[in-house]
Amino acid sequence: MVLIFLKKLDITLLTAVVILILLGLIIIYSTSYNSTGTDFLNFRKQAIFSVVGFVLMIGVSLFDYRALKSWTGIFYVLVCFILAAVLFFGTSIRGTTSWFDFGFFNVQPSEFVKIIMIIILAKYLAEAKNYLNDLKKIIVSGIYISLPTILIILQPDFGSALVLLFIWIAMVFMTGTKMKYMAMIFIFGMVSFAGCWLYVFEDYQKNRIATFINPQSDLLGSGYNVNQSIIAVGSGNIWGKGLGHGSQSQLNFLPEKHTDFIFAVLAEEMGFIGVFLILGLFAILFYRLFKIAFETQDNFGKLLVLGVAFTLIFHITINVGMNVGVMPVTGIPLPFISYGGSSLISFLIMIGIVLNVYVKGRGYRIEKEED
Repeated sequence: MVLIFLKKLDITLLTAVVILILLGLIIIYSTSYNSTGTDFLNFRKQAIFSVVGFVLMIGVSLFDYRALKSWTGIFYVLVCFILAAVLFFGTSIRGTTSWFDFGFFNVQPSEFVKIIMIIILAKYLAEAKNYLNDLKKIIVSGIYISLPTILIILQPDFGSALVLLFIWIAMVFMTGTKMKYMAMIFIFGMVSFAGCWLYVFEDYQKNRIATFINPQSDLLGSGYNVNQSIIAVGSGNIWGKGLGHGSQSQLNFLPEKHTDFIFAVLAEEMGFIGVFLILGLFAILFYRLFKIAFETQDNFGKLLVLGVAFTLIFHITINVGMNVGVMPVTGIPLPFISYGGSSLISFLIMIGIVLNVYVKGRGYRIEKEED
């Protein structure tokens, strides 16, 4: 039965995702070599996360996505409870209390919250589609997203909070909301940003934004990461220096080289060719996502796929942008490439939902077969 179902999946989308994961594993393996020795722990963990995530992706694609609509209330309560719990019982890493520590691995709940909020917003916006020029409906959708966003900001994890807000704005926009309401959302966002700057942001977050405006202002402090990343990206030239031979990464000049700045490692060691390959695979991914979305007749399914697409777009834009100095450093991972079990598994679950929409949208029915 499973094999019959797999033949009905979007093979192009699935192939692009698998190649991206394999490239990510190759780069993480390369970062295991450095001037102080070798450490393959991150590579082994990511390989395990990849297998677990792939199994979950296939498992999610087997279920009917339309059943998710009946669980949104429970999902929302669960999300808020977990995000509150991590503030009290979570592990703090680099000043952010965003993880539950389970020994061999950590779980970052905010990565999975993105999936839940896409489902919740897709249901609400699909049902309110004919009424979204009513400001009250937009405000209600904003209230749905506000509580999880506030709880994430309190961690503080500004990057993940931005992702949730972007998902909400993008999904509301795609439902055909009047531009004057979108302008009001923008103004409200600017006012909220000013309030966060004054009362919420930590000093290191303010320094990152200041560094984004002027990366050369503090090359040995807040601007160090970005400056080293720009050097790494620029030194790759056409063909790159070769896997395991990047001077910035292998000599440990580039911090967080397996997570935030993995794109810089890729550019340095694989050059323009590697960058072109990665961005080309992402382009194929987006082409398939938008094609599936606009061919889906069910509004709930359409918004699910669009939510996934815009989540990936935001992640890729911010991550690549901060690696080349045109976006602030926010700790947002590069999908399928950066090290991190929570992010990789959550992205693969999202793809599983998309594959399910693809199958159901074409009227396929899974038939049981006798062994």
